Amino acid sequence: MARQRKLTPERKAFISGLLEHYKPETAQDVQEMLKDLLGDTLQGMLEGELEDELGYSKYDYSNKDTDNSRNGYSKKNVVSSIGEICLDIPRDRKGEFEPQIVKKNQTDISNIEDQVLSMYAKGMTTRDISDHLKTVYGVDASAEMISKMTDRILPIAKEWQNRPLDRKYAVVFMDAIHYNVRQDNAIVKKAVYIAIGIKLNGSKEVLGMWVGGNESAKYWLGVLNEIKNRGVEDIMIVSVDGLTGFGDAIHAVFPQTEIQRCIVHQIRYSTKFISYKDIKAFMADLKRVYQTTTEEIALQELDKLEEKWGGRYPSSIASWRNNWPQLATYFKYPPELRKIIYTTNSIENFNRQLRKVTKSKTIFPTDDALFKMLYLSMIDITKKWNGKPWEWGKILEQLCIYFEGRITLADID
Repeated sequence: MARQRKLTPERKAFISGLLEHYKPETAQDVQEMLKDLLGDTLQGMLEGELEDELGYSKYDYSNKDTDNSRNGYSKKNVVSSIGEICLDIPRDRKGEFEPQIVKKNQTDISNIEDQVLSMYAKGMTTRDISDHLKTVYGVDASAEMISKMTDRILPIAKEWQNRPLDRKYAVVFMDAIHYNVRQDNAIVKKAVYIAIGIKLNGSKEVLGMWVGGNESAKYWLGVLNEIKNRGVEDIMIVSVDGLTGFGDAIHAVFPQTEIQRCIVHQIRYSTKFISYKDIKAFMADLKRVYQTTTEEIALQELDKLEEKWGGRYPSSIASWRNNWPQLATYFKYPPELRKIIYTTNSIENFNRQLRKVTKSKTIFPTDDALFKMLYLSMIDITKKWNGKPWEWGKILEQLCIYFEGRITLADID
């Protein structure tokens, strides 16, 4: 294979001069040489910035046309991708000089801070990140420093949590995930309430993540009110699990919203009552209920299911009967939309990815620490959300008919 990196005579002479001056023997020596060169380059650029600010060169008082002047230096250590560099930041007498190449409060001139946030988002502990930076970049950053670095994301995360939302959503999925958090010298299991919405243009977004107490319809009511206060006027369909009182909470805030109770959650609950020896046969009969084409046929199959199994497993059958109004919502919609709403798989997949990231943290020290990691993980996960549900145009056309008067052209961007 031909050599791809070609050196011009000028570049070759320049590199030869550097090698002659520094005499590196290892790759580490080369890195130290590059760090030295970067430091000198930055120092020269800082001096040039101040010279341009003042309008005269150092000691060139004959061309001085300002009452401002140089005023020594201040030491500053900055982190670069090739290690820590010590700079002498030039100052002016009036304190008006604002360097641009390395800004006043800037201590990181590399992408290391971005890497720290990325590693944290992928579930690495602060101690693991600290060890990684030391090994790869030679940067000493304690676990406490890493934690403070990630804390800078909190105001951004809180701003995201309070951002305005769209006026209307086609579908919203709601579910909770649970974590252990320290509170008042005790370890408390807390629910993180999560809402994911499908916009009328077919794109998907996380509406918010709320750290609260144990999952309850009362807390969900607060979440729904906050969603409304952030600009949401209407939701066509909400897909939820079987939490008691969830439907009442939704209708208290969005009275016109249709509720689809997750079929998968219902199956899990109802099969808890079934003996292991009967489960295979029971499931074969149950599939005829929820996989059929119309609600009328589904009810006929439910009658058959009850006739065959109701005597042995009345609680299982009763759970389908009692929840039927919210379980059967999807039957009125076309297959393309049914696949989206009849389970909460969309949000459960998201929760699964969150658990994968947070599995290294069995206990979070504060609610903010938990929210910070979830936010960074959410940003990382949702980078891949750039598609729309299959045949969204066809789905939207039918939604406009089903929810006539509630969806207008102005709502679709």
